[in-house]
Amino acid sequence: MLDSSIAFTNADTSYRLRKLRSVRNWVNDCIQKHDHEVGEITIVFCSDDYLLDMNREHLNHDYYTDIITFDYTEDTLVSGDLFISLDRVKDNAKSGGSTMTDELHRVIIHGVLHLMGYKDKTPADQTVMRSKEDYCLTLRTF
Repeated sequence: MLDSSIAFTNADTSYRLRKLRSVRNWVNDCIQKHDHEVGEITIVFCSDDYLLDMNREHLNHDYYTDIITFDYTEDTLVSGDLFISLDRVKDNAKSGGSTMTDELHRVIIHGVLHLMGYKDKTPADQTVMRSKEDYCLTLRTF
């Protein structure tokens, strides 16, 4: 079932996500498998420069990142805005020996996991986060 509560848009790029319906259904499935439900999620694709400006303005960080997550989740209703730098995703895929598509899916689900309360500040949190990402990636059927 297509969940219209998961929207994809662009800030300063013309990128078009492939298999949009499948990605929406996959994200919805991951959320449900974690005993949560989909609220309003917007995934915004942008450039390094766009996300760097946001990182400086909203988080007082002066470095590139692959994703910034704004969390509006209430209880188990998962909502938020995910801003994803396609430049970082591409570079991370190349340096990590992954495909652009797989890395993009990992970053998308990473942001969704943050919306469900998972953290990645400590090594222990990072281990749990990576395990959850890996699990969610196995749920893809496309």
